Amino acid sequence: MIVKRYAIVVFWSDEDGAWVADAPDLKSCSAFGATPEEAVAELRAAMEAWLAAASEAGLPIPEPRFQLQHEAAE
Repeated sequence: MIVKRYAIVVFWSDEDGAWVADAPDLKSCSAFGATPEEAVAELRAAMEAWLAAASEAGLPIPEPRFQLQHEAAE
């Protein structure tokens, strides 16, 4: 399987008391961790499983689209 470069967003969740890593291009694909690095490692495994399951089910694999918008420096 070709691995595409999907964006990963990491943030602290007070509600969950953990770091959350989310792949915005992959619906409902996120993971938790005690550290940001742990959350990203867990998400990478979840992304592989998400993509494998979609592929096996014959579902379309989304193209990476999410990008942070940076303001131009003045």
